[in-house]
Amino acid sequence: MTEMTEITDMETIPGESNNQLALTTPETQPIKRRKKKSMVWEYFTIENVSAGCRRAYCKRCKQSFAYSTGSKVAGTSHLKRHIAKGTCRALLRGQGQDNNQFITPYNPKMGGSEPPKRRYRSPSSPFIPFDQDRCRHEIARMIIMHEYPLHIVEHPGFIAFVQNLQPQFDKMSFNTVQGDCVATYLREKQSLMKFIEGIPGRFCLTLDMWSSNQTLGYVFITGHFVDSDWKLHRRVFNVVMEPYPDSHSALSHAIAACLSDWSLEGKLFSLTFNHPLSEAGLENLRPLLCVKNPLILNGQLLIRNCIARTMSCMAKDVLGAGQEIIKKIRDSVKYVKMSESHDDKFIQVKNQLQVPSEKILFLDNQTQWNTTYQMLAAACELTEVFDCLDTYDPDYKLAPSMEDWKLAETLCSFLKPLFDAAGILTTTTLPTVITFFYEVWKIHADLGRSITSEDPFISNLAKSMQEKIDKYWKDCSLLLAMAVVMDPRFKMKLVEFSFTKIYGEDAPTYIKTVDDGIHELFLEYVALPLPLTPTYAEEVNGANNGKTNESHQGNLLSDHGLTDFDVYIMETNSQQMKSELDQYLEESLLPRVQAFDVLGWWKLNKMKYPTLSKMARDILSIPVSAAAPESIFDITDKQLDEYRSSLRPETVEALICAKDWLHYGTSDVSNALVKMEF
Repeated sequence: MTEMTEITDMETIPGESNNQLALTTPETQPIKRRKKKSMVWEYFTIENVSAGCRRAYCKRCKQSFAYSTGSKVAGTSHLKRHIAKGTCRALLRGQGQDNNQFITPYNPKMGGSEPPKRRYRSPSSPFIPFDQDRCRHEIARMIIMHEYPLHIVEHPGFIAFVQNLQPQFDKMSFNTVQGDCVATYLREKQSLMKFIEGIPGRFCLTLDMWSSNQTLGYVFITGHFVDSDWKLHRRVFNVVMEPYPDSHSALSHAIAACLSDWSLEGKLFSLTFNHPLSEAGLENLRPLLCVKNPLILNGQLLIRNCIARTMSCMAKDVLGAGQEIIKKIRDSVKYVKMSESHDDKFIQVKNQLQVPSEKILFLDNQTQWNTTYQMLAAACELTEVFDCLDTYDPDYKLAPSMEDWKLAETLCSFLKPLFDAAGILTTTTLPTVITFFYEVWKIHADLGRSITSEDPFISNLAKSMQEKIDKYWKDCSLLLAMAVVMDPRFKMKLVEFSFTKIYGEDAPTYIKTVDDGIHELFLEYVALPLPLTPTYAEEVNGANNGKTNESHQGNLLSDHGLTDFDVYIMETNSQQMKSELDQYLEESLLPRVQAFDVLGWWKLNKMKYPTLSKMARDILSIPVSAAAPESIFDITDKQLDEYRSSLRPETVEALICAKDWLHYGTSDVSNALVKMEF
């Protein structure tokens, strides 16, 4: 073989010997060079310095390194060290502009037992430059979404992790990340405000007062509304700190702040409170609403009680009446679940007795009544197993008596209707105001039958519960009935049927109250239409553009062409013409299908009922619960945790609101952070 005359610029491939390098000889044709794969060639070039000798030159500092001499190739390890170990002074100076490091240098101060392995970028993987602002933005989002403490960025463990992950990332302080979180909140708020500007209807607000260990109150205000596509939305608008939460003006101040902050003056339809409002609080609130918002139906729909709160109070009555037997069953469940051997014996007894129940025992969370109900229900189905457990496990001496189990079943019979109704609030995204007309009516009817029981325990418990549901029904029955009327499957027929069951001979009086109220409300919508929002205006303009042109016919049919004719029609036919509402009520009921989108139906019929559809949209957006879905079953007041209570009120609001908004989607991410100073 003749002497080698050329060596390709490539690295030795692991597992292959040097004699597999591409060669060029007089007897053979040149083999095509393979493309260099190492990342070092982004930083180095190869230059011939003499015959058979080539050196690698750093593009930044121009320092040269051995590469090949004759048939010997030096490889690239020493070139990688030049870049990765920071010996290239030019690269160090330019790190702020060029962040193409591909090996993370080991720093023993960062923690860890071993130096990290080198990370090589494959030829197919895209290169993503390091972006400090983008990383800050994502850390702020992470803290908001997962409720991490702001001080996490100063924790040694977090600092070591980030520095090992990306040494170029600048450490962040509490003030810096606080500013970034508030900036994220402001960016999301701007996006949400732009969205609600196009909402064509009115807004319903729910208010929930949280306490804190500093005796400060925090009013959570949530907005409920239907968009132009007839989809129901729920967003946390404000978290307002009230230094004196027991004062009569606390809620008034929070509501005024919300109306001003979101420009909702004149657009408020209803208020729902999670806590009972005192008479003094009501008197303090009404003047504010009269000034800031026209009272719909003389304010009868404006202030509502929370059904979740009402049902929790009823559930507390049940748990209080049966607290002794509940403790016995809880102790039995605890005995089984707190030891693996006890659990195994319990399952063994269950299998031998062939008990068909599929329910699993678990200990309840005593702050949420649904878990206590589920624990009791599961235990009641496994009564036989508990009764026989002592024969297999002599240490078990906690078995409740047969009377205890009967009492537990009675408690479950009271809790089950409440559990089923409250579950609707946690699972559906559709309007709940229609559903709860039936649910409240059913609970009311069940309690009425229980009151007549000869068992004094059942009768007395039913009376206590009915007092609470009666108060809710008295305050909210008109609203619930109006919502049912707006469902084309029921209209006034379900109101008439249910009121007859509830009120007996007095039913016609209450039915007339609903009928008069719905007609009075409709006339208010006819006389005082809501000002056109940008979205609604576009719809109207789009419809007009499609139907008219600049011809003589278009001018004739315009608003100014036949005004006198319109007046004539109104004067001559006002007595004979039926309103949209009367036409709607006289039409046949739709078939009762389970999966029925009532808002979707009104969307399809908004041209047929232009005014009535606006009224239906506002009524169907009213929430029956002011509690968040995760708090529906709470029997204790919500309290802000100690850490968040220590933060500035503005920061608390930013963290809570931004988390809610990010859950529903976020605005386009911008690397230009809004700078906030604290």
